[in-house]
Amino acid sequence: MTDTLYLFDLDNTLIEGDSSTYWSEYLVREGLVNDAGYLQQEAQLMADYAVGKMDIHAYVALTLAPLAAMTKEEVDRRVTQWVTDTIMPRVYPQARDLIQTLRAEQQQMMIISASVSLLVKPIARALGIDHATGVDVRIDDGYYSNVISGTPSYQQGKVTRLKAWLAMHPQRNGRMAFYTDSINDLPLCLVADEVVLVNPCPQLQAQGEIHQWPVVNWAR
Repeated sequence: MTDTLYLFDLDNTLIEGDSSTYWSEYLVREGLVNDAGYLQQEAQLMADYAVGKMDIHAYVALTLAPLAAMTKEEVDRRVTQWVTDTIMPRVYPQARDLIQTLRAEQQQMMIISASVSLLVKPIARALGIDHATGVDVRIDDGYYSNVISGTPSYQQGKVTRLKAWLAMHPQRNGRMAFYTDSINDLPLCLVADEVVLVNPCPQLQAQGEIHQWPVVNWAR
């Protein structure tokens, strides 16, 4: 066992596609969204994300609004089943193999994602990753709100949240290896000791060429 902390982005890194979008599509399929333009609005915000310009507060406000009528317990129950049915079949085999290898070696692993924690943490558990950070939302009287709580783990916020987590887990302060696909994660790439680009977007690939970060191409 080494003192390296292996950090993973989630969407389009460990899984094919974006968990937040899959969750939005699930809400529509289940008849939990009344707005006919909901998925179109979500797609526009995700297009902004792809180029590093998404308003994370607007995204959370839109995509968590449909949960207002469900208790936290009902949402969590639905998420657990959704992870099994929708997310696990989309895990890259190469990601699954790497996670299994790192677990066998008793390496430290953490998912740090710009998706909301209520999705990220159950996915991490299903993958066998002990630690996970996502965008936290306020919980009011047993219901998830669509308002972000604290610093969102998005762009520079990932660095802020990671530093806060490390301050609470000083025994895990060591080398950091980070796997990601997105230009939004450039701030964290620049503070990691090792970076591996997984199917990187064009903007991140260009940065990777400058910094000589290795690239892997994972596929289902």
